[in-house]
Amino acid sequence: MSEGQPFRLAVGGAIDRSRPLRFTWSGRTYTGYAGDTLASALIANGVKVVGRSFKYHRPRGLIAAGVEESNALVQLGEGARSTPNIRATEVELYEGLVARPVNCWPSAEFDVGGVINLASRFLIAGFYYKTFMWPSWHLFEGLIRRMAGLGKVAPEADPDRYEDRFAHFDVVVIGAGPAGLTAALAAAAVGRRVALVEQDCLLGGSLLQDSAIIDGLDGDAWIAAARETLAAAGVTILTRTVATGYFDCNALALLEGLDPGRHGAGRPRYRLWQVRAGRVILATGAIERPLVFSGNDRPGVMLAGAVRHYVRRFAALPGRRFLVFANNDDAWRTAEALADAGAQVVAVVDTRRDLPPDCVSRMAAREIPVFAGAAVIETNGYKRLRSARVRHATGQVTDIACDGIAMSGGFSPTIHLFGQAGGKLRYDKDLAAFVPATCPQAAVCVGSAAGRFDLADLLENARAAGEGRPATKPARVAFGIQPAWQIGGSGKAFVDFQNDVTAQDIALSARESFRSVEHLKRYTTLGMAPDQGKTSNVNALAIMADETGRTVAETGTTRFRFPYTPMPLASFAGRARGELFRPLRRMPGHARHQALGAVFEDIGGYLRPIGYPQAGESRHDTEQREAAAVRAGAGLFEGSPLGKLEVVGRDAGAFLDRIYANRVSNLALGKIRYGLMLNELGIIIDDGVVTRLAEDCFLVSTTSGGADRIAAWLEEWLQCEWVDLDVVVAPVTTAWGVLTLTGPHARAILEAVGTSIDISRASFPHMSFRKGEIAGMSARIHRVSFTGELSYEVAVASSRVPLLWDSLIAAGRNRGIVPVGLDAWMVLRTEKGYLHVGGDTDGTTTPLNVGWDHVLKKASDFVGRRSLTLPHNRQEDRLQLVGLAADDGKILPIGAHMLDAAGRSQGYVTSSHFSPTLGHGVALGMLNGGARRIGETVTLRTLKGLERVRVAPLCAYDPAGDRLNG
Repeated sequence: MSEGQPFRLAVGGAIDRSRPLRFTWSGRTYTGYAGDTLASALIANGVKVVGRSFKYHRPRGLIAAGVEESNALVQLGEGARSTPNIRATEVELYEGLVARPVNCWPSAEFDVGGVINLASRFLIAGFYYKTFMWPSWHLFEGLIRRMAGLGKVAPEADPDRYEDRFAHFDVVVIGAGPAGLTAALAAAAVGRRVALVEQDCLLGGSLLQDSAIIDGLDGDAWIAAARETLAAAGVTILTRTVATGYFDCNALALLEGLDPGRHGAGRPRYRLWQVRAGRVILATGAIERPLVFSGNDRPGVMLAGAVRHYVRRFAALPGRRFLVFANNDDAWRTAEALADAGAQVVAVVDTRRDLPPDCVSRMAAREIPVFAGAAVIETNGYKRLRSARVRHATGQVTDIACDGIAMSGGFSPTIHLFGQAGGKLRYDKDLAAFVPATCPQAAVCVGSAAGRFDLADLLENARAAGEGRPATKPARVAFGIQPAWQIGGSGKAFVDFQNDVTAQDIALSARESFRSVEHLKRYTTLGMAPDQGKTSNVNALAIMADETGRTVAETGTTRFRFPYTPMPLASFAGRARGELFRPLRRMPGHARHQALGAVFEDIGGYLRPIGYPQAGESRHDTEQREAAAVRAGAGLFEGSPLGKLEVVGRDAGAFLDRIYANRVSNLALGKIRYGLMLNELGIIIDDGVVTRLAEDCFLVSTTSGGADRIAAWLEEWLQCEWVDLDVVVAPVTTAWGVLTLTGPHARAILEAVGTSIDISRASFPHMSFRKGEIAGMSARIHRVSFTGELSYEVAVASSRVPLLWDSLIAAGRNRGIVPVGLDAWMVLRTEKGYLHVGGDTDGTTTPLNVGWDHVLKKASDFVGRRSLTLPHNRQEDRLQLVGLAADDGKILPIGAHMLDAAGRSQGYVTSSHFSPTLGHGVALGMLNGGARRIGETVTLRTLKGLERVRVAPLCAYDPAGDRLNG
């Protein structure tokens, strides 16, 4: 044994003894070697208890060596890099690793929660459904929620990086054991583009623990030669990569670990591959099943294959006195491995009465006692296994001292991904396992995943799959097995180790008629632990079959769901975190707004200024100051995100007539018209102005948030419905930057800047368009207004916006110009009663709700026209947009409902602000029959009680439009 690691073998193993590594487990420092996993290093250091079970807090030791491990879930790392519920069997050891067990306090060796085990006889399956209903679930809720969960998520932001990648391959081989390597070699040899995916850091699979001769080479030499050949053929080899999901159309999700040492320094930790494959070859191996007997959860009771794996790959001995307990031939190889490593094998206990002579002779050569037709019925010990009670074929019961049991109940092919692909299973009585049958996708299982355990047989099968040929020979029987699903005993016999589901719980589920496999799963929580039932499912199905008088095949299986193993949520996001989670666009003038101290918000996917606060100003103060400044002098607002679509072609006018609820084709050159767009249900989906630039060219303006959506919507109509129209839609939103100059001094400021356009009132009236030069740069100018003041929307090339901004600010400095944010913009438009799509409208608002009855085209068709004729849209008491004003002039709360005499809602407030110009609150709202109720007083319910509100015309400021037309 190795000094300092009392259970480390002096020689052997795929570890680098020249590179010792220090690590901390549960606050105590240990030493391992490069090539170890955390699990193997704990075994080498004699650590038996690695955690506590979820429900009873029973002490648990390692049971497996791979992704099927259900006991050794650890909290890995410290601080922001602390990650919960990582399987110790998959954590590669690195210098300075820090880990601790989960679900225990203060430690796994002494857990206060272990007192729960004393009451375990009352905490049977489904007890929570029956116990916590009286007098009220809420009485228990706080305590239960505090006890729930395993590890803890770090409160700090995750500092690690995560990446994603997309790829296509002709063939993807999942699993790099002898079958997977053979399939990849065969596929590469016939010229296929191949990816080989292996969850381990090493290729080889079972060859890492079991010796074999392939093509005249021993296992290590054959693996090295295969890797060299694959690399030369250009095969993409992904180690430390788990295939977590198999989806439609041969889509795969692969999670690649990139930084097992967690060194940070900007290196990504995981990469999520999203892969499309022509064919998928599943060489995922098989998972060994435990045996179900009393006390089978004691620390020291392990799967036989896992024991062999630790001994041969890691030179770590899980115990000194082992008993091997099995119902098949394979576990006997573990007895040989233990004996060869210097451990004492006190007995091989096999439930079969007729044992293979060669197995018996191999044990006799090592002087290992063999008991046929016997079974372990109970274990003794608490934190350490002390002995096993064996019932012999004669009925005699003896206690055998041991500190480890290597158990094997057979093997279940790893067919989770096959099931996710839609594959159907069949039950194979010879293997006592479910094996793949048919699959609707181009997927095939090979090797032990296909139920083939004979080496020559699985290599032949894998070679055929790699070349694209069907398997022509049935599987050869590689080892004998006689199922022993449940073995008697007086104590708890565990089926699901992490969730503490026992054989007794399954029997109770059957008695209480929860016999469907899906009901069994939910009633007992079987298979719902982090291991997702990898070691427990088949045993549970077989026990349920026994309890209900059905066969295992008749009992059926649960659905295998994504992901195959737990994965970090951050890997789904990849780089889409922080600012990249939803990248926000910046307007051309962003730097200018930033320099002026603008406060930004996400508006329509853009970072837009909501205001430019001065020292000591609140958000409301800023809004009021800016709105008042526009009314008194001038304001400058950037509206670059407003959607701009050029609709060009011989049929452009006819097309827009079908799109807009009002007519567009008769618009004169250089003129502008406001319009509404509806969907097929007659619902308002966008508004804006349309400008006729030429006989066959219109500029359609949309809301900022609707720019991309409306462009796609127009394309859908053209490409799917009206394919005969000669029309092209060209989105030009980002090509043009827009600055809106608004206020009574707007014309004077524009003249001061210098323009080639006659901007006098007579030559350039409201709702007109001109092209020319502004401040020496080419520009498009629209006389439109969202504020009710004299306004010019000046569009220039996006790159020229900062220069135009500076010119207008300089020219307006002596005329009271201020930059204006969206908050003030909303105040100004509410004073004028202008509609805000998305604020004053929702998914039920039609043009008839906003007073457009007289505007709609009568003679020609448009999108949504027929829906507007439906009776509910023509009711006189339908919701209609109106102005609202409180008697005392205060601000009305948005969303507050107006009530009728019976206390029922008859409408609600949609927009509300305080007007610094008018000196009182202004509001808009939807009210039943509102158009004919102007002047009425209605009751408004607010959080402070009931208030009286007057129904007013929409426009509260300058209703005659004198300032607008100025």
